[in-house]
Amino acid sequence: MPYQPPTHSVERSLRATTGAKIVAGVDEVGRGAWAGPVTVCAAVTGLRRPPEGLTDSKLLTLKRRTALAVELESWVTAYALGHSSPQEIDELGMTAALRLAATRALEALPVRPDAVILDGKHDYLGAPWKVRTVIKGDQSCVVVSAASVIAKVRRDAMMAELGELHADFAFGDNAGYPSPVHRAALEELGPTPHHRLSWSYLDALPRWQHLKRARISPDDMALEAGGQLGFDF
Repeated sequence: MPYQPPTHSVERSLRATTGAKIVAGVDEVGRGAWAGPVTVCAAVTGLRRPPEGLTDSKLLTLKRRTALAVELESWVTAYALGHSSPQEIDELGMTAALRLAATRALEALPVRPDAVILDGKHDYLGAPWKVRTVIKGDQSCVVVSAASVIAKVRRDAMMAELGELHADFAFGDNAGYPSPVHRAALEELGPTPHHRLSWSYLDALPRWQHLKRARISPDDMALEAGGQLGFDF
């Protein structure tokens, strides 16, 4: 399939139908990881032409994604990051943790958005934000694509730093997602303080099952499984 660049069409629609002047794009990364935070980026771009080759971060090579993130951070009108820790994910469940991280990102922007374009089909943000969900928005909407790339690169950098403290887990390579090296380290060493202890990977680790936290809601279990199937590292 030929490359289809993202557009401002959804943002233009929101401006026309709701009167919104400032529209933020929101995307998350780390939802299905076994370790590390879930990270959300909120970005505002206006209607300017985006950098060449902008698309969903998962469709970019590591080299191109890293270079594009640097370009985007100076190109966007504004951006901010929000995180929910593994402990917050365990305590709140993924839906509430995503809401918390997204709220932190949106509230850290220098100007409050009038509307939000949220990647995916689930509105985990809700009131008081005016939200438009867009399936594959990280491919089709400029402002969400920008948020996607920045979120991915910044979280990967965080996980690489954690990897220096926990070399056996290779967080710099897998960003906390499932991988053979990650699984082997868990079996041998058990979870680090950066692991999510309500996640189902512990069911397959008899030595460490005593650390398992109570199961989260069915909706959150579906979100967890969906993220793990993506393996987007």
